[in-house]
Amino acid sequence: MMSAPTRATSAPAARTTTVTVRYFAGAKAAAGTRSEDVTLPEGATVDDLVAALAADHGDALARVLAAASFLLDEVAVRDRTVVPTPGSVVDVLPPFAGG
Repeated sequence: MMSAPTRATSAPAARTTTVTVRYFAGAKAAAGTRSEDVTLPEGATVDDLVAALAADHGDALARVLAAASFLLDEVAVRDRTVVPTPGSVVDVLPPFAGG
């Protein structure tokens, strides 16, 4: 009795989104870079991005991120559950002193 040929199956590739993160002032110092491209799972939110950045860069950046404001494509992020689109730019703006 011959068995049916088997076909290799592979799981579908996970879909991702790549965004550019730009760091300013203390965020730049804590991240150790001026900008970076970050790949996230499709549907990831700004909150998910912030968590990934903190995990990747450690406590110094995590502290800055906790107090930072964010711009998504030059618009202030008020709702961190917003989902960046592929190619979006996220600016990390730590609190600035002065007036």
